[in-house]
Amino acid sequence: MTESGLAQTGLIESGPAKPATRRLFFALWPDDATRNALNRTGKWLHQHWGGRRMRADTLHLTLVFLGDLPAAQIDALLQGIQNIPIGAFELNLDQAGHWPHNRIGWLGLSQHSQALESLVRALRDQLRTLDIPFDARPHTPHITLLRKAQGGAALECLPVNWAVDGFVLVASNPQADGAHYDVLQTWRLATQ
Repeated sequence: MTESGLAQTGLIESGPAKPATRRLFFALWPDDATRNALNRTGKWLHQHWGGRRMRADTLHLTLVFLGDLPAAQIDALLQGIQNIPIGAFELNLDQAGHWPHNRIGWLGLSQHSQALESLVRALRDQLRTLDIPFDARPHTPHITLLRKAQGGAALECLPVNWAVDGFVLVASNPQADGAHYDVLQTWRLATQ
């Protein structure tokens, strides 16, 4: 009889059940027009670098990755994140790149965005206040467009302009055909 079978019969004690968790991250979530533009760029990069294109419904720019958070803490997280005193802003995604170490083809920024950096910093500050752990590595703003890409020479691409007016908390649900995402909550940035 297996250990789990013995545990069910009461012949051995089973350990405490692991608490349910959700894999979470904060992100910029594109509107339909921006998503379509990103998807076109993904198709174009795929012609040059191969690999597997990301599904259009999964395209996003990660702000802060939390990882696996116990489900019991999600309500506190949703209630604890306050509106961030940053106005809506524009991103000009104009730099295509490839990371050979993980074979990711991405689209990012050639110019630093102070507003984006301020948003990431404000979210991290609120997470620290709530005592919720997160990945504190330096933020590298990018949108993953390809996985298992071959890469190659640097490419110039048509820029994708993104009018950012909010951010979201997303739960990642791994499935056989890749990750599926559920937007748990949306926060709006102040309009000017």
